Amino acid sequence: MQNLIMQNSAPASSPRPRIGIPVRLSSSANPDPRVAKANGLFDDIVDLLREGGGEPVPLTPEVLFPGTAGASADHGGPADARAAGADGVFSALDGVILPGGGDLDPRLYGEEAGNACYDVNPEQDRLDAAVARRAIEAGLPLLGICRGHQLLNVLYGGTLIQDMTAGTVRHRDSLAEGGGLWAWHDVVMTPGSKVAGLYGEVADDAGGALSVKIASGHHQAVSRVAPALVVTAVADDGTIEALEDPQRWVASVQWHPEVAELPDALRQGPFRAFVEVCRRTS
Repeated sequence: MQNLIMQNSAPASSPRPRIGIPVRLSSSANPDPRVAKANGLFDDIVDLLREGGGEPVPLTPEVLFPGTAGASADHGGPADARAAGADGVFSALDGVILPGGGDLDPRLYGEEAGNACYDVNPEQDRLDAAVARRAIEAGLPLLGICRGHQLLNVLYGGTLIQDMTAGTVRHRDSLAEGGGLWAWHDVVMTPGSKVAGLYGEVADDAGGALSVKIASGHHQAVSRVAPALVVTAVADDGTIEALEDPQRWVASVQWHPEVAELPDALRQGPFRAFVEVCRRTS
């Protein structure tokens, strides 16, 4: 099966699309190593967007909620963003990415938190949800990654599995118990979907779906899919790996396309392609 990963970058003279990313609010000093890992992945996304021709714009609580004291534990937003306020910032954006992080508060989808939930942060939920809603209202391309994938499903009215049981596909390694960073497995994407377009639209010899090997590090997953979303990628065990809104450019992936262990082409391609989506729709 063939995979097309490389995307053509825009000419150097083209304006850089401005892509907003809500900052992570939990400190990397948290004793759970998954928190520092998520903060590092935020930085990786920023770097990949810049390498792909975009201009990352960190979005802080100060921007979304005027009067909020402070920005984040590890990431501060630019002074011009803080001064402009939410309306000014979003009117100047060309797209938004919702990155990974701790678990959503299960009360957002009508459940009480189980013992497996970690780094549940209501302020992070508030910030990410506000960014997502504003992006959708503004018609901006919106890409959710891992937690961002789960958040979009919940915002649209879906639910989550709070802690996945072991199955035929390994979806995480036990970093908290000294394990490796990632589990690796294939996902199959629907031809013509937005996520498949980020990886390059090349089918196999039989005209089937596009398959890629991904880095997986999640203990939660989509349970009930929100009515307005469609599933566009699955793992071999049926885990829902990607969703999209067919009415607008809103898409999400459960995996982490930004991890450093991926080959450069596979890592850079989806972000370069998303930057071009933002450029075309701006």
